[in-house]
Parts: sequence; structure tokens; C-alpha cells
Amino acid sequence: MAFYIEMDEFVVYILFSEEHNKTYVGFTSNLIERFKSHNYLSKKGYTIKYRPWIVIHVEFLTTKSEALKREKLFKTGIGRELIKEFISKL
Repeated sequence: MAFYIEMDEFVVYILFSEEHNKTYVGFTSNLIERFKSHNYLSKKGYTIKYRPWIVIHVEFLTTKSEALKREKLFKTGIGRELIKEFISKL
């Protein structure tokens, strides 16, 4: 019988809309469902205007507070520069 500890995991993600040259930064505990929401399911909000999105960067963190802190970093000037680097490597 195998035992394991299930840990919560949070993902900070960056989406890019090549068609509109827009980015979006967020965090979630379920990247696949969140990505589907951004690209297909949502009926309102910022991301529906700039579909389709691609995921250009993900980071896995163990706590919600770490994920929120990292998300906020990507929304600063330094973070936007990092995002430009990610885009330039596409």
C-alpha cells in the first residue's frame, strides 16, 4: 500500500496574445482549467478581448502567498522587462 502527501501547488502564469501583442499575468491552482477559461469559457473580462492566448511562462510555487508575490512582481517594471525577454525567445 502506497501513501503520499498531496500538496497544494500554485502556478503563476503569463499568457501572450500574439495577434494583439498583449500579455496577461495570473496565478491559479489549476492551470489547465484556468487556461480554458481565458481562451474559451469566459464571457466577460479583459482576456476575452484578446483571444487566442498562449502560455509563455509558468512557475510552480508551494503557497498562495508566494504565488501572489510573484504575480505582483511580474506586474512591475522589472517584471514587464522579464516578460519582454520571454516574448523575444518565442
